[in-house]
Amino acid sequence: MSNRTFTMIKPDAMKNGHAGAILDRIIKEGFRVVSLKLTKLSKEKAGEFYAVHKERPFYGELVDFMSSGVIIAAILEKDNAVNAFRTLIGATNPAQAEAGTIRKLFATSIGENAVHGSDSDENAQIEGSFFFSGLEQF
Repeated sequence: MSNRTFTMIKPDAMKNGHAGAILDRIIKEGFRVVSLKLTKLSKEKAGEFYAVHKERPFYGELVDFMSSGVIIAAILEKDNAVNAFRTLIGATNPAQAEAGTIRKLFATSIGENAVHGSDSDENAQIEGSFFFSGLEQF
């Protein structure tokens, strides 16, 4: 079990002005921000990041969406970080997310669901390293 996870505040939440509220919620839930970056993914980089979904029917739409605007990428630290963060963000479909979760509060659809959260310790490491060098992780 790792104490780090990776997240992105997605283009929809950025466009809708929710980044500050989302970061505030993350910090108030006891996560420590280890790395933080405002960036924009090219279609190529978004495709590389989501390559695991390449054969899925939603892949092209996902790549287009994730390259449509700026994002905030972050590595977070907390005991049992991956599971704790997945609980905090809620179900992918905001209509099915628990009350008070980030997706229930800020997402508008399955596709525009405000935040990404790593689904395993291994993926948290891979995803964090995709965006941040060792010198950028504190």
